[in-house]
Amino acid sequence: MEAPITEIFCSVQGEGPYVGNRQVFLRFAGCNLNCTYCDTNVQISETCRYEQDPGSGIFRYVKNPLSPCEVEELIDPFMNVHSLSLTGGEPLLYADFITELNVGVPLYLESNMTLPDMAKRVKDCISFVSGDVKLPEAFQGEKLNSHIEKTIETFKILRKTDYRDCFCKIVITKNTNSLDVLNVVAAIRNYISCIVLQPVTQFELRPNIRVLLELQNELLGDIDTLIIPQTHKMWGCL
Repeated sequence: MEAPITEIFCSVQGEGPYVGNRQVFLRFAGCNLNCTYCDTNVQISETCRYEQDPGSGIFRYVKNPLSPCEVEELIDPFMNVHSLSLTGGEPLLYADFITELNVGVPLYLESNMTLPDMAKRVKDCISFVSGDVKLPEAFQGEKLNSHIEKTIETFKILRKTDYRDCFCKIVITKNTNSLDVLNVVAAIRNYISCIVLQPVTQFELRPNIRVLLELQNELLGDIDTLIIPQTHKMWGCL
């Protein structure tokens, strides 16, 4: 079992309620969606970029695809980490690969939550779930309908338990319809620990501050709701 990996590095989590925690990041290539505000290169390449010395900006390149054993060897030098962030792209495209990882730290899944069948395969080995909800304005073209049903189903599969945290992150733009947010939160609130409203990073797409605060206030009546931007972008770390 092998998977195409674009990056392996050690840094801090920049989004959500675990912001600031030191993690190793394993970035998978490929995604099943094409969101308009995506700022990540998800193309499959012949090599994986590997930064052994955190923050150095010095990389070596490892031939793709990688096996779980090769990944384990590459991340072994990193110390004092909270978890291994499985990010992308979309990690659930490689569910079988994830189940074969044996890295000695908890697994932290960052997912678009639209692949429920894949979620079933990994649910027993994941300790943290950072689940996105992709609202209609995120899509280019006509991909608008069935993904919400799949998202709800995936949150139910990867729901918070005594051994797993699951929270929801929603990117908010100037085009976000607050009713869309309220409706999907109503459908998943029993499966998650909190909602994170993430103002989009691109300046030209940023939401009105008052609208964002009003949305948070309305959600707080039902569930813990935080407003957290992409903090790693502020200080320039990976």
